[in-house]
Amino acid sequence: MKTMTCKQLGGACDKEFHANSFEEIAEMSKKHGMEMFQQKDENHLKAMQDMQKLMQSPDAMQKWFDGKKMEFDAAPNS
Repeated sequence: MKTMTCKQLGGACDKEFHANSFEEIAEMSKKHGMEMFQQKDENHLKAMQDMQKLMQSPDAMQKWFDGKKMEFDAAPNS
Protein backbone atom coordinates (compact mmCIF):
# COMPACT_ATOMS: atom_id res chain seq x y z
CA MET A 1 0.00 0.00 0.00
CA LYS A 2 1.28 3.45 -0.90
CA THR A 3 0.45 6.93 0.34
CA MET A 4 0.11 10.24 -1.50
CA THR A 5 -1.36 13.54 -0.36
CA CYS A 6 -4.00 15.70 -1.93
CA LYS A 7 -1.27 18.26 -2.78
CA GLN A 8 0.86 15.60 -4.49
CA LEU A 9 -2.14 14.77 -6.66
CA GLY A 10 -2.80 18.36 -7.70
CA GLY A 11 -5.04 19.34 -4.81
CA ALA A 12 -4.73 21.85 -2.02
CA CYS A 13 -4.36 20.07 1.32
CA ASP A 14 -2.33 17.47 3.18
CA LYS A 15 -5.07 14.82 3.36
CA GLU A 16 -3.46 11.43 2.82
CA PHE A 17 -4.79 8.73 0.52
CA HIS A 18 -3.67 5.10 0.87
CA ALA A 19 -4.06 2.65 -2.00
CA ASN A 20 -2.53 -0.34 -3.76
CA SER A 21 -2.75 1.14 -7.28
CA PHE A 22 -2.44 4.57 -8.84
CA GLU A 23 -5.90 4.24 -10.34
CA GLU A 24 -7.35 3.60 -6.89
CA ILE A 25 -5.57 6.58 -5.34
CA ALA A 26 -6.59 8.83 -8.25
CA GLU A 27 -10.23 7.85 -7.68
CA MET A 28 -9.94 8.68 -3.97
CA SER A 29 -8.45 12.06 -4.84
CA LYS A 30 -11.24 12.73 -7.34
CA LYS A 31 -13.91 11.91 -4.73
CA HIS A 32 -12.20 14.18 -2.21
CA GLY A 33 -12.08 16.94 -4.83
CA MET A 34 -15.80 16.62 -5.43
CA GLU A 35 -16.48 16.88 -1.70
CA MET A 36 -14.32 20.01 -1.46
CA PHE A 37 -16.09 21.46 -4.52
CA GLN A 38 -19.46 20.93 -2.85
CA GLN A 39 -18.14 22.63 0.29
CA LYS A 40 -16.85 25.49 -1.90
CA ASP A 41 -13.39 25.21 -0.36
CA GLU A 42 -11.49 28.16 -1.83
CA ASN A 43 -8.06 26.49 -1.96
CA HIS A 44 -9.40 23.39 -3.67
CA LEU A 45 -11.42 25.46 -6.14
CA LYS A 46 -8.20 27.26 -7.14
CA ALA A 47 -6.41 23.91 -7.56
CA MET A 48 -9.31 22.69 -9.73
CA GLN A 49 -9.03 25.76 -11.94
CA ASP A 50 -5.33 25.01 -12.42
CA MET A 51 -6.16 21.41 -13.36
CA GLN A 52 -8.81 22.57 -15.83
CA LYS A 53 -6.19 24.72 -17.56
CA LEU A 54 -3.88 21.71 -17.73
CA MET A 55 -6.66 19.56 -19.20
CA GLN A 56 -6.97 21.93 -22.16
CA SER A 57 -3.81 20.35 -23.54
CA PRO A 58 -4.11 16.56 -23.89
CA ASP A 59 -0.31 16.24 -24.14
CA ALA A 60 0.28 18.28 -20.98
CA MET A 61 -2.40 16.34 -19.11
CA GLN A 62 -0.93 12.98 -20.15
CA LYS A 63 2.55 14.14 -19.15
CA TRP A 64 1.23 15.25 -15.73
CA PHE A 65 -0.66 11.96 -15.28
CA ASP A 66 2.38 9.88 -16.26
CA GLY A 67 4.56 11.86 -13.84
CA LYS A 68 2.14 11.31 -10.96
CA LYS A 69 1.92 7.60 -11.76
CA MET A 70 5.72 7.39 -11.69
CA GLU A 71 5.72 9.24 -8.35
CA PHE A 72 3.18 6.73 -6.99
CA ASP A 73 5.19 3.77 -8.30
CA ALA A 74 8.38 5.15 -6.70
CA ALA A 75 6.73 5.80 -3.32
CA PRO A 76 7.68 3.39 -0.54
CA ASN A 77 5.13 0.86 0.60
CA SER A 78 3.51 1.88 3.86
